Amino acid sequence: MGVLPSWAIQNPGLAAVALPPERRLTLEHIPLPDLPPWLGIDRALAAWEAWRHDHQPRLVADAGTVLSLTRVDGRGRFSGGRLMAGVALQWRAMAAATAALPVCGAGGASPSDPWPQQTQAAMVVGVRRGLAAAVAAALQDARLGEPPCRLVLTGGDGADLLPLLRECCDPDALSWRPHLCLEALAALRPQADQPSPRSARI
Repeated sequence: MGVLPSWAIQNPGLAAVALPPERRLTLEHIPLPDLPPWLGIDRALAAWEAWRHDHQPRLVADAGTVLSLTRVDGRGRFSGGRLMAGVALQWRAMAAATAALPVCGAGGASPSDPWPQQTQAAMVVGVRRGLAAAVAAALQDARLGEPPCRLVLTGGDGADLLPLLRECCDPDALSWRPHLCLEALAALRPQADQPSPRSARI
């Protein structure tokens, strides 16, 4: 078994059992200037990993429980973002707030008909296409600068959004990186006896 290079935790209330504290990553270890102290570690990791290979502007769409959109400029600085309820969260909200709507199961295939007649299929199509449209609109906003920003898609629901984004986005402006946060964890090595990379750059 290999040695765990690093780990991070999003919810500080969760107990990290049997994980070496010296290998824990925090925001201070991520060399991305202008990170606000409240930013989620997952967003910071994904943003840095998306930018670090070619140092070009990036918009990271992390399609998880919450769809987070995170901008990084060409100098590698955090440049804001957007948040909205993800696929399953929207399904649950509709079912909970409306008695006539069913509960949708996560992971189901998208119906091929963009205008389905069955209620559950309409919920699946509506939410996924709505999120894809929101991502595409955000990318259009982010590409107003020079050089134009590229979209990096990741997260558990990213595979379902990918074909929809390919329909409405320039394929040269889109990349699919399902393991973006894990790649960042593998690349960063916290050292308790050394200053963090972020601190060293400031």
